[in-house]
Amino acid sequence: MPFKTQKLDTAEALTLEWILQNKHYKLTLDKKQCVGCQICSLACPKEAIKIQKQPKVQGEKVKKATVDVDLAKCIFCGICDITCPYGAVKVTLNDSRNINIVEKESFPELVRNIKIDTRNCPKDCEVCVEACPLDQLTISRVTFDGKPVENLAALSPSQRRHVVVSVNIPKEKCPTCKACEYKCPAGVIKMGKIFEGKIAIDQSKCPAGCHDCVDVCPITDTLTFVDGKVQVNEATCVYCGACKVVCPIDEALTVKRTRVLHTPVHSGTWNKALERLTSPMDAVKELKSIGNKKAQEMVKKRAVTEEVIR
Repeated sequence: MPFKTQKLDTAEALTLEWILQNKHYKLTLDKKQCVGCQICSLACPKEAIKIQKQPKVQGEKVKKATVDVDLAKCIFCGICDITCPYGAVKVTLNDSRNINIVEKESFPELVRNIKIDTRNCPKDCEVCVEACPLDQLTISRVTFDGKPVENLAALSPSQRRHVVVSVNIPKEKCPTCKACEYKCPAGVIKMGKIFEGKIAIDQSKCPAGCHDCVDVCPITDTLTFVDGKVQVNEATCVYCGACKVVCPIDEALTVKRTRVLHTPVHSGTWNKALERLTSPMDAVKELKSIGNKKAQEMVKKRAVTEEVIR
């Protein structure tokens, strides 16, 4: 048992700590980065994380839900850190991000399949920066000899040709909404979504004039309120469920995650988490897919072995 436990809740962050003789566990939730979605609460094996819907003030936009972590239940396993699509949670051991369940291959890491090829990137283009709904993406420019370019317009045409452009996306904070990819005129960015799924609005059950889901959606233009109705653009939806949490009518909005892009792993802990994040049926589909791949690999190995023997 820890010598000391501590929980500190401020406007900026929620911090939990376990202090032992030689180990110091710490969980930090960045409230600015957190969007109040469902992911961490669904993934938590100890049900230590609760999503709390905030009271709505008449005449004001609804606020995103808040996240609370029960210090008595939390075991600092780091699953919330791994699964947060927005990088809002950090779990450390002695000030170092050292998640044991990943090292032991008991739990996978989310895969942010982001590929950037800036060879055809216009030197003065800022479209992808403007498109990022979370203001995470930045662009840097340097001359051929590595000097930073502060004023592109001051360079001559020949100097501009030798400017090297870099598109910088902090992967741990990118939910892979693909907004930058769709807006990029040069096809510089290619991105695979962490979560695949389906979101649907039942207009017949939506309260008249309600746009709470639009107010909290962290990805601009995924949900819009047009002509008194909520419209969905699934191209940029990350299926995080922030909208579902604040919806006043449970049946009016459904968010279904069908697939999670992750590193290879097979464990009971992950299987249970996958069921909660998607559904038992979708979890079974993944397990069958893994089984089929393993069977194919075994057949290939046997075929190669038999060929060598002959």
